[in-house]
Amino acid sequence: MELVACVQNYDWGKLGKDSEVAQLIVANNPDYEIDENKPYAELWMGDHHCGPSIVKSTGQQLDKVVKDNLTYLFKVLSIRKSLSIQVHPNKKEAEQLHKNCPALYDANHKPELAIALTPFTALCGFRPNCEIYEFCKNLPPLKRFLGGDKSIECLNTKTPGAVKPIYETLMTADEDDVAEVIKCIASKYMPVLATYRLDELFTIINRDFPNDVGVLSLFFLNVIYLKPGEAIYLGANEIHAYLNGDCVECMARSDNVIRAGLTPKYKDVERLLDSLNYTGQLGEYKIFKPKRLDANAQLFAPPVKDFAVVHIQINDNEPYTLKLPQSSGILLVLKGKRLLRLPGNSQLVIKRGSIIYLTTQMMRSIELTNPNSTDSKDAFIAYIATRNSF
Repeated sequence: MELVACVQNYDWGKLGKDSEVAQLIVANNPDYEIDENKPYAELWMGDHHCGPSIVKSTGQQLDKVVKDNLTYLFKVLSIRKSLSIQVHPNKKEAEQLHKNCPALYDANHKPELAIALTPFTALCGFRPNCEIYEFCKNLPPLKRFLGGDKSIECLNTKTPGAVKPIYETLMTADEDDVAEVIKCIASKYMPVLATYRLDELFTIINRDFPNDVGVLSLFFLNVIYLKPGEAIYLGANEIHAYLNGDCVECMARSDNVIRAGLTPKYKDVERLLDSLNYTGQLGEYKIFKPKRLDANAQLFAPPVKDFAVVHIQINDNEPYTLKLPQSSGILLVLKGKRLLRLPGNSQLVIKRGSIIYLTTQMMRSIELTNPNSTDSKDAFIAYIATRNSF
């Protein structure tokens, strides 16, 4: 089944045709009119009730067609300015949050995987204690704000979670006090930030969210720079924020987010602080490595059953067959053109922007051939989201 994805126009998305999301929409439907002044933030592929995909041939919602709910939600994100400082609850916490606040939270957890399509920047997890301690020492306004030498001395250890009381002080501080610290750092300490390659990032985030407490989170959280093809996995209770770039994202079938900064949306600071994993770790350990399946495919399989992602890149004209475990999937084409063999020996041309729901039967043997065998330069790139049965 060919699908039409749901578009989300969140304010942080890239504008008009600068957005990979907008480009994929038009590639899927050439009649779609793009507004150059409008953000195109997310492309949702799946059956989540907040944005179900549509079956192209019938106009039906995917959730009305598939027998059982998918266990995952597949997305493309195009980010112009930072998403919120946020965390996703674990399954037990999600169920309790939904029970207490059904209008704000659903009952499922939301581990997620982001694979960069362009250079991609994110905040992910707490820095090691020693890095945060060094920032406090080199930024006197921040140290004073957090209570001085005595208060930050707990960071001069390797004790896991030592940052907890310090970060709680930051996130619950008076807004005017936060603003004063940010203004002081901006006016006097930019050379210090430059030594950490944080001067530009600090300036951009403070421009987009003036004097927001999330600006100071730069000194507590790892800044991750992903190259195209690299990925990060965010498990339950992992604090993070995507800052800029384009990515493919897959997650459990949920829209659960607890926010506490860099957002005009509802902030639930107390819940976020209660649910965080405060253990620090070097940023390099946040990169999630794929496993190669064959010469043309690699697998991103996180430690949850809800989802996995297969990346296909074919650089020659030879027919290619990929056999995957028995589960349905959603295929998104980012580049090139191929013929996809369908049940009953028919074929479907798939190209950039094509979104295909693959039945369990089709996943057992995904056969791709080049419709133009003389064009050796026609590379083909696609991603498949599926349940993690690997």
